[in-house]
Amino acid sequence: MVLFDMTTRASYKYGEGEEYHGEWNAHGKRHGLGHLTLANGTKYTGRFENGFCSGHGVMSFADGSRYEGEFAGGRFSGIGVFTRCDGMKFEGEFRDGKVNGLGLLTFADGTHGLPRNEGYFEGNELKERQQCNEVIRKARNSATIARSQHL
Repeated sequence: MVLFDMTTRASYKYGEGEEYHGEWNAHGKRHGLGHLTLANGTKYTGRFENGFCSGHGVMSFADGSRYEGEFAGGRFSGIGVFTRCDGMKFEGEFRDGKVNGLGLLTFADGTHGLPRNEGYFEGNELKERQQCNEVIRKARNSATIARSQHL
């Protein structure tokens, strides 16, 4: 027996000032492609799974910072690009909403520091310098896919 996950498209305004436009599953949870605006000005456009940001998406913050890439369980998780409001960016791996894994740090002026800030990061700290061209390429590709998500 095959069960189909039925989705419907609708908009909903929450009492706290949040707003969602997109697909819903049969259980009343955000599921599929959608756009969520939070009361603090944060906006997310991309995929949802059972109410949470999941898959590719773009999250923009009120201060101008932006993450483009993979999500899981509502957090940055996987590969993507985070650009801070001051122009500094990290292209690479994320886990549980934080920089964690291989990647490249680029400063607002386009430089990468001396020596180059590329390698294995935990949080905001570079733990081990190493080339990670393939991860950087995948992060840029993931960001491109995330930006292509439209309702």
